[in-house]
Amino acid sequence: MAIFRLALQSLNNRKATAFLTILTVAISLLLLLGVERVRTQAKESFANTISGTDLIVGARSGQVNLLLYSVFRIGNATNNIDWSSVEEIQGNPAVAWSIPISLGDSHRGFRVVGTTGDYFKHYKYGNKQPITFSEGQPFEGLFDTVIGAEVAAKLGYKMGDDIVIAHGLSDVKFSRHDNLPFTITGILAPTGTPVDQSVHVSLPAIEAVHVGWERGVQMGDGVSAKDIDPDTLQTEQVTALLVGLKSKIQTFALMRTINEYPREPLTAIMPGIALHELWGLMSVAEQALLVVSGFVVIAGLLGMLSSLLTSLNERRREMAILRAMGARPAHIFALLISEAVFLTLLGIILGVLALFIILGVSAPFVLSQYGLQLSSTWLNTQELTLIGIVLVAGFLVGVLPALRAYRQSLSDGMTIRI
Repeated sequence: MAIFRLALQSLNNRKATAFLTILTVAISLLLLLGVERVRTQAKESFANTISGTDLIVGARSGQVNLLLYSVFRIGNATNNIDWSSVEEIQGNPAVAWSIPISLGDSHRGFRVVGTTGDYFKHYKYGNKQPITFSEGQPFEGLFDTVIGAEVAAKLGYKMGDDIVIAHGLSDVKFSRHDNLPFTITGILAPTGTPVDQSVHVSLPAIEAVHVGWERGVQMGDGVSAKDIDPDTLQTEQVTALLVGLKSKIQTFALMRTINEYPREPLTAIMPGIALHELWGLMSVAEQALLVVSGFVVIAGLLGMLSSLLTSLNERRREMAILRAMGARPAHIFALLISEAVFLTLLGIILGVLALFIILGVSAPFVLSQYGLQLSSTWLNTQELTLIGIVLVAGFLVGVLPALRAYRQSLSDGMTIRI
């Protein structure tokens, strides 16, 4: 304890240098923990996007591509699925429920999802949590729409507002279906998934807005809502199909049946396996980020080493006086080690506090802009391990100046002129 108090007093006499050293370690640790937190939260966020769905069916393509456009609304499908194929899959005895999804339109940068009422009954995320409504109810009329929480918040929409969707992902005037506006009848509760960033309409509505369109171009002035008979609208194609099975045992058998479907080339994937492949593709980038963060921590610790070595040359008389007062070389060694550990520990505490403050402040912005849920939960095992490594590294950094001080002789210190 005497050595520890002496170390505190010594650092107190060098406040500016000690503060800069602590700040350097804190920033380094903040970056390291921040990268780790974002990495793990991104994985959890992606994994929680869809839950309880056994198979995703789409046109023949890679399973990562199918997962990205059908679940995360990233990219586009290589082709669509004929409705007759959808009906055949739905009629399979192994299928408990299915959710057809039609993509291709948008509203002010947000994807439009054509689907059925089963979407609101069977789609689950997180730990098999169902999507719920903060206001309103599922669409019933042909031109009713249900919007995600982020769409409502970012665009300032409320119940009863009219919106116009556009053909494709652009929102230029000539691509808008402005002759057939939709009325908001429901707003979904936040989920932290791409559902929040989606505009949901019925499959017949998707067919209705494209009446009179050919190859993405509107032919003529377009039709009005009163000119459309809902009973004549028939879905011809969809982008993907989410499937839930009566028994998990039947998953591989149905997957093989769909992948060998003779009428058109289809692909059936298991979301969990596709996610695993996606993480495999991203592992190099993850490791690169961690390596860069590690080098930042090393740079911070080297800065602390430089500070200790520089101050050591200025403190040779101090060490000599301590030796003259009875301190043994081991005490001098312990003093320098204590200073290094104390600086590292304060840097760790400051870095962790800064991490939680930044997470608390930035979480709403990151959720609204990127759909990534950043939680302010306590440090997990991996993060505690990283902190432990930094603390041990701080101890090792203190060994070199401590050895130099240990080896300095009493006469060497006493002969230095003031």
